[in-house]
Amino acid sequence: MDSQTQTLVKNLHPLEVKVLLAYGPDDELRVQGVEEALSLKAGNGNQALSWLVGKGLAREKRREQAVYYELGAAGRAWQKDGTPEERLLAAARAHDGLSLPEAAAAAGIENKDAGSAYGSLARAGLLSMDGGKRLQAAPPSPGGDGGRLVLVRGLLDRAAAAPGGILAEAGLSPAERDALAGGLARKRGGQDAAFRQVDRETPVYTLTAQALEAAAALREAGISGNEAGALTPEMLENGAWKTLTFRSYNVRTPPTRLIPGRTNPYAQFLEDVKDTLTSLGFEEFDGPLVETEFWNSDALFMPQFHSARDIHDVYRIAEPDHAQAIDEPWLSNVAAAHENGGGTGSRGWRYHFDRDFTRRLILRSQGTVMSAKTLPRAKIPGKYFGILRCFRYDKVDATHNADFYQTEGIVLGENVNLRTLLGMLELFAVEIAGAKEVKYVPGYFPFTEPSVEVHVRHPALGWFELGGSGIFRPEVTASLGVNVPVAAWGIGIDRMALMALGINDLRDLFTSSLESVRLRRVH
Repeated sequence: MDSQTQTLVKNLHPLEVKVLLAYGPDDELRVQGVEEALSLKAGNGNQALSWLVGKGLAREKRREQAVYYELGAAGRAWQKDGTPEERLLAAARAHDGLSLPEAAAAAGIENKDAGSAYGSLARAGLLSMDGGKRLQAAPPSPGGDGGRLVLVRGLLDRAAAAPGGILAEAGLSPAERDALAGGLARKRGGQDAAFRQVDRETPVYTLTAQALEAAAALREAGISGNEAGALTPEMLENGAWKTLTFRSYNVRTPPTRLIPGRTNPYAQFLEDVKDTLTSLGFEEFDGPLVETEFWNSDALFMPQFHSARDIHDVYRIAEPDHAQAIDEPWLSNVAAAHENGGGTGSRGWRYHFDRDFTRRLILRSQGTVMSAKTLPRAKIPGKYFGILRCFRYDKVDATHNADFYQTEGIVLGENVNLRTLLGMLELFAVEIAGAKEVKYVPGYFPFTEPSVEVHVRHPALGWFELGGSGIFRPEVTASLGVNVPVAAWGIGIDRMALMALGINDLRDLFTSSLESVRLRRVH
């Protein structure tokens, strides 16, 4: 045995071994025949022959065309409940003098099926009509009704008992073939046909000269294909391992990669943020993606002529385009704050507040909308947060998305001040995002004073803004029924994830690459 044959023999599967030892050079191998001869499971024969062809030990000699008939849903119903002919004939015999529609109703079949069934029965001399178009049934024959009814019943019963409900044309009589070709079977479509005609190609294989050498080597080595593939606890317990022959294994073969299921890293990061804040006593809030201009901006003392209202910054809803109403007294309070300050001690923005514009529907462009909606029902003292999906027209790059998440929150209380706010910002930047370098920069927002932006340094992207924050102005809090200081923040949680997950592009958070998701870890 040369080294090439020796290597080949060692790498043969037991299924291949059994085929090589069972057949000779003049044998023709078909999948079904191999499975029956070697008592293999369905599909194993195809596997063995395919592997042998791939290794050059077998080749395809030719393909044989064959026709099969598969029992369909209609055929199975006919086999169980009776064919339309059987049921119509039985109804006509049970109720003498019925019209065809009446007999169809009694038989529980449709009129279109009753017509063809009557034609078949009439040709067989089993059913006729009198002058009044009433059905006349021939009495049952002692030897049975014979003809087509018996032939069709036989086909249905044989198919129902056959594996897969399939009959080979080669095993049918000429009369049975004629019945199937005459409408009992259809090649395509025809859900009401009893059988579906299936044309199949059956490949025929033969073994190659190299297969003969491999078979001789297998016999010389005493390999039968029945060797045990694994040592089991049962073998050790009953001592069967002592008399068994085991397959040889290549210990250098790489093991199968095990890929356990796990939570998406970004989803896990969001849950961790929620756990951190709830453990600090925060209550979570949430709300709809579609908001009014009132809650999204007006309630936050953002003037209606502010540039952020431009169509290039917010997404408007086409239909419906306006909400029906805004709750009072918040609408009147906010309108007064904009026009003249209302009762907030401010002079306001000094313009006419548009009560129709404030009902306009848009996609939520900032998480602060939920902070505003929470103020009228907030407990004092109280702490609230939310992780909110927002939409804003923006150029997509490594740190910007048009569809993004913010973690939004407020802290209310008599003793709340800027120091409280800076402590929260440090929690997000250092404890949650894991930033090593943080700086706080003065900022401007229409609804906070003072206002602070928190910036962090990313190892690859450099400095970028993590989010904005501040102390809500009285025009916001007083208009919504709150008269204590409120610290508020809106942090880009997607950007925090850049730091925490050690990635360099926001788009990687939503990647479709499973390999990238599997390798990523929450730091």
